[in-house]
Amino acid sequence: MASKRMNVLVYSGNGATIESVRHCLYTLRRLLSPKYAVISVTGDAIIKEPWTASCAMLVLPGGADLGYCRTLNGEGNRRIAQFVERGGAYLGLCAGGYYGSKRCEFEVGNKNLEVVGNRELSFYPDTCRGCAFPGFVYHSEAGARSVELKVSTTAFGKGSVPDSFRSYYNGGGVFVDAPKYHDKGVEVLASFTEKINVDAGEGLAAVVYCKVGEGAAVLTSPHPEFAPVNLKKDKNFEALAQDDKQRTDFLKACLMKLGLQVNQEEDLVPSLSRLHLSSLIASTTSEVVASLEDIITVEDGEKYIKDDNDTFRFETPSSWSVTGKKFDQTNDDDANEDRILNYSTIIKRVVVHEKEYPASKETPYFNHHAYFSNLRHFHSKSEEEEDDGFGQQILYGEVVTSTNTILEKNTQMLRRLPSGLTATATVQVAGRGRGNNVWVSPAGSLIFSTVIRHPVSLLGHAPVVFLQYLAALAIVEGIKKYDHGYQNIPVKLKWPNDIYALSPDDTTGKTYVKIGGILVNSHYSSSEYLSVVGIGINTTNTSPSTSLNALKPPAPFTLEKLLARILTCFSEFYTRFKRTGFDKHFEEMYYRHWLHTDQIVTLEAEGGVRAQIKGITRDWGLLIAEELGWEDRGTGKLWTLQTDSNSFDFFKGLVKRKV
Repeated sequence: MASKRMNVLVYSGNGATIESVRHCLYTLRRLLSPKYAVISVTGDAIIKEPWTASCAMLVLPGGADLGYCRTLNGEGNRRIAQFVERGGAYLGLCAGGYYGSKRCEFEVGNKNLEVVGNRELSFYPDTCRGCAFPGFVYHSEAGARSVELKVSTTAFGKGSVPDSFRSYYNGGGVFVDAPKYHDKGVEVLASFTEKINVDAGEGLAAVVYCKVGEGAAVLTSPHPEFAPVNLKKDKNFEALAQDDKQRTDFLKACLMKLGLQVNQEEDLVPSLSRLHLSSLIASTTSEVVASLEDIITVEDGEKYIKDDNDTFRFETPSSWSVTGKKFDQTNDDDANEDRILNYSTIIKRVVVHEKEYPASKETPYFNHHAYFSNLRHFHSKSEEEEDDGFGQQILYGEVVTSTNTILEKNTQMLRRLPSGLTATATVQVAGRGRGNNVWVSPAGSLIFSTVIRHPVSLLGHAPVVFLQYLAALAIVEGIKKYDHGYQNIPVKLKWPNDIYALSPDDTTGKTYVKIGGILVNSHYSSSEYLSVVGIGINTTNTSPSTSLNALKPPAPFTLEKLLARILTCFSEFYTRFKRTGFDKHFEEMYYRHWLHTDQIVTLEAEGGVRAQIKGITRDWGLLIAEELGWEDRGTGKLWTLQTDSNSFDFFKGLVKRKV
């Protein structure tokens, strides 16, 4: 088994400023999506989670490096250093540049600001000394400025790089004597052209590349990730806009030097679109709206729901017009500007289709007629006479924040929605995954979230924890029962909530790669659990890992038909589950599809004991592992591991306990 490095992690823990993290996410997502998932990560996750196998680059953004020290010194830095030495990439921006050097000297002699000390990572083998320019004030732009950088073009083997450009600067240092360390794998990528405020030794290195074992680090003093469009209008920053292409080209070249695949054109995040609410029986859409009446307010004749996370405005198809290519976008001014946005402040517009399905010109990337036709066909084949009818009401948006967020974070609406209502989208711009993960969801991914109202009275024989197992089974069974000839599509389950496929690039038939994931969030409310089951599956897209259509099916999968097939399987399984619990029928099906039969693992929480996976318990879905003794023979001693307190690093055979 081999893990594909598809994550770019931006540290957002102690020491990092919110603004710096947001600038990193904004710029890196445009340059690296959809090849990589650019996501924030906490200090706890770096210390405790198995992140290194799937990570291509770790980014330490601007902020205060003492905060980084307090959180990451010791185990965190050991893991970071090992990650880079074994082929990973590290990008340190401003404070992250100080932090990646052997020694930090910041405002020496200034009793209010002075920070001096050695640093554990030591990617750069000498001192980062600052501030290079005077006037720095924490959490302020009082000392911020535009600085000119001279680029060492010969240091870049590929990519278009400028001779010079101007970059945002606020408190960075200079890498002392950088040219002297060329024989140690240090290359100067860019230098200051202006006189600086501290002793730089030889050279005026503002950006350096450091070879570290099999990996590398790029450390910067300025902020090449700060896009002018996201900065306040200020005469000090006017030159930045003129050099924006040069800034972007330089940053691209740095990322390529670190071994990442970069978009030649920036991948602009699209504007949020309208949401379309429709039903299998079109007239029943009004019943969904009627269930929301007590939380709907009317302002200037328009209907709104102001919920915990979002505000929704309800419209009829006749109340909006189709004009131009961007007809289905929200018309909020902020939504159409390509800059950092707070998506929760943008009004989400819901078009209610009570008489007929949305026309193809209204939703060109999702054919409602095809979806509902397939749903009706597959539903007729259900083995359950009266199943729960998942997917009979859908809320579709071409571009949404996150289908899970729309349902789960708006609790007033969630409490009133019918079980089985499903939100789906073509593109997510703020998708969520389990723990600290985010599932990349470019066009071509099947993305959806389903509401399930699970009665507390059923918990005795049908615990809510099994929803993730039922969802996983529905995905695999839905793929294999998509149509005739699909039963041998090589997809498997990874405990507890991931979907893997045999890599089409591997001729040995042994390498599996992740193509999907499941996220279940549950709230207790009165006599039931309100659960939102979120699912993402790479279907027709080739990035960031692989997709179902790359597995050479008899005919390409379509999103509408696959969604209908998975939802009807899920509905059938859930209906049976309410009656029988996770019985032997489900257990045998689960083992038939999972990756872990007799897998040998190391239980880190038990002192590194070797154990063999035996299955899951049918009462609470716990993972069962048996201790192995001499010659890997079972000792009879068993452990049970919970899904919400353990993480399974399949590629290393480790089961870790989360703290």
